[in-house]
Amino acid sequence: MDGVGAQQAVQAEDNGLDPLTSSSGKSSTSPRLELDLGIVAERYREFRAAFPEAEPAYAVKANPHPEVLALLARLGTSVDLASVGELDACLLAGVEPRAMSWGNPVKKASDVRAAVAAGVTRFTTDAAPDVDLLTRLAPGCAVTVRLGVDDLGSATPFAGKFGVAPDEAAVLLRRARDAGLRAHGVGFHPGSQQTDPSSWRRGIAAARRAVEEFGEPVAELNVGGGFPTRHAAGPVPPLASVVEAIRSELGDWRPHLVAEPGRALVADAGVLVAEVVLVTERLGRRWVYLDVGRYQGLAETEGEMIVYRLRTPGHAADAPTGPVVLAGPTCDGDDVLYRRADVRLPLALAPGDVVEFLGAGAYTSSYASVGFNGLPPLPTLIRSTP
Repeated sequence: MDGVGAQQAVQAEDNGLDPLTSSSGKSSTSPRLELDLGIVAERYREFRAAFPEAEPAYAVKANPHPEVLALLARLGTSVDLASVGELDACLLAGVEPRAMSWGNPVKKASDVRAAVAAGVTRFTTDAAPDVDLLTRLAPGCAVTVRLGVDDLGSATPFAGKFGVAPDEAAVLLRRARDAGLRAHGVGFHPGSQQTDPSSWRRGIAAARRAVEEFGEPVAELNVGGGFPTRHAAGPVPPLASVVEAIRSELGDWRPHLVAEPGRALVADAGVLVAEVVLVTERLGRRWVYLDVGRYQGLAETEGEMIVYRLRTPGHAADAPTGPVVLAGPTCDGDDVLYRRADVRLPLALAPGDVVEFLGAGAYTSSYASVGFNGLPPLPTLIRSTP
């Protein structure tokens, strides 16, 4: 069976987790995110083996759980920061300031002061006022200018909000250099869950044009994140094909490479365990309501940009299934996960049954609200250690 409906046949070895459910498939504590640190370590080592020439800078926003950060710090990762909260969490987890870079080009003066006080010396920028802010508060810091590139093929495009054209990047590099900052590098982000390896080619080509326009070599090229993981909506390219696209486009250019994996390191380590609250018919369609929705960690279902693989442990793999509309529990009319996607769940599904979202270790617990409709934040259960 195509689409998400085939996920009853997905076996536990897909992610190495055994759900905390009874033999009847009833949930004990729900909803929750079960996270296997062993898989995080495995994905990190796989990334390093596939792309050894790149400095991995973990995108903390993907999953900032303290044990995830501590594990990756022990493994030697750098980190990509976006806030003082992430800075503090990484310091507590044992990440060295020299391994930190502030990747968010939108920052307050208080952000820069806190980063400088902690020992952070690398910052990303994409606007003249931000360069001036760094000049005042982080003199001598290393500046990487972010390019706005074509991110077609991604689940979450960034074009428009961040980045500048190559000629504008050259202007910002000169502005930084002339102000006494280190015009350290250029970078781009191909968009989250990018399924087209040629997007990295286009980004590198734009970066090369920016450096040529600048007229001086730069030390660093940041190829961003976006490395995709398996979900239900179609195939994704293997990491090796993305790395090959990057290497091919670089040719004989040999800057220090930085990559910002987030989803690629933690998504497969997580299973979001939910409970069925209600099954009913509405206007000729079967609706299944869960105790988790867009406000409890499934924000990436907005626009159905991420269609998770699903598993129903209380039902046999060959149990009859049918299409459903899948919705969350809140009173918000937008709290509907899937209307268009071909989501199929067992016909015998009933309140109290478990539905598991596979590959949910990224952008779930970090997206969950702190109390919308009085519902608590999504708890994380660490299932194992490496």
